[in-house]
Amino acid sequence: MNDMSQILQQAQAMQQRMQEAQARLAETAVEGQAGGGMVRVTLAGTGDLRGVVIDPSLLTPDAGESAADGEILADLVVAAHADAKRRLEEAQQSMMRDVAGPLAGLPGMPGLNF
Repeated sequence: MNDMSQILQQAQAMQQRMQEAQARLAETAVEGQAGGGMVRVTLAGTGDLRGVVIDPSLLTPDAGESAADGEILADLVVAAHADAKRRLEEAQQSMMRDVAGPLAGLPGMPGLNF
């Protein structure tokens, strides 16, 4: 019986750590970029898009040059979003490893789902 109560206590402690990790991740923001930083996208830890910054040089033509066309700009925004999403997934995985410790990655272990 002692072993079972110890397992339940460990499970409850892990659940508490997961809730704390989810709260920390929800407060986290990650930035992705494309075009050498000319387009930057910020995602909240929940995956919500929080901001897009586009370098003004992409919007205004310089002397003898034309501004980036819509398709190129759209591609840069999509690439920046993909970069931010990859960084967010890395942060989520890192937090999961911290919470689960040596049990991380084992079949049946819960993940951080947002």
